[in-house]
Amino acid sequence: MAARIIQIHVQALTQLLEKHKTDFADIRSFNHYKKQQIKDHRNQLLAKELGCSIADLFFEKHDHGKPFLSSHTLHFNHTHSQQYYALAMSERVKDIGIDVEELDRKVRFDALAKHAFHAEEYDVWMQQDQDTEYWFRVWTTKEAVLKASGLGIRLDLNSLNTQVHPSNHGGMCSHPLIGTFAYQNFILNQKIVLTLAWRAEQSCRGFQFPQIQIIQH
Repeated sequence: MAARIIQIHVQALTQLLEKHKTDFADIRSFNHYKKQQIKDHRNQLLAKELGCSIADLFFEKHDHGKPFLSSHTLHFNHTHSQQYYALAMSERVKDIGIDVEELDRKVRFDALAKHAFHAEEYDVWMQQDQDTEYWFRVWTTKEAVLKASGLGIRLDLNSLNTQVHPSNHGGMCSHPLIGTFAYQNFILNQKIVLTLAWRAEQSCRGFQFPQIQIIQH
């Protein structure tokens, strides 16, 4: 993988799960199975990228629980929604975060927006006639930025103004507790919103944006 490239793998969860909910006695058992299958698939993709065996992968966690590879320099972050899984990885971009959601997911949009959106985000959403796609772009951007920072939900969602634009599918945002992050929104197959975020490091030529490669399985 060349420098300043972030590679994203996206696929349906059904491709990772050999068993169905009905094969388990309760939802807790199924969720444990799903979590293990996702972890195993993540490790397969990471090992394939690194050209090593899964047994050669060793993981640790940062102070706030974000996992990282202690055995290799490949940086990663992964996520899943109800129907899709996504993994982002990069050799050179360290602080990356990713989030995915289905556009047809049933959400209490206004209630969640009032709780989690910054006042400016909420105003723009109202100006967009409560557009569903815009809502999901704001939501996934918040999640991706917070995951990239390593703080996760320890930062109040409504204190972060993502500055998501109604038509531009990318931008930058800052918060005094985490710094500055860039992000890119993708609408894939008119079904899902995928957002990638990374720490915006400035150079003598300004902010350097990586190349993003999406691989759909």
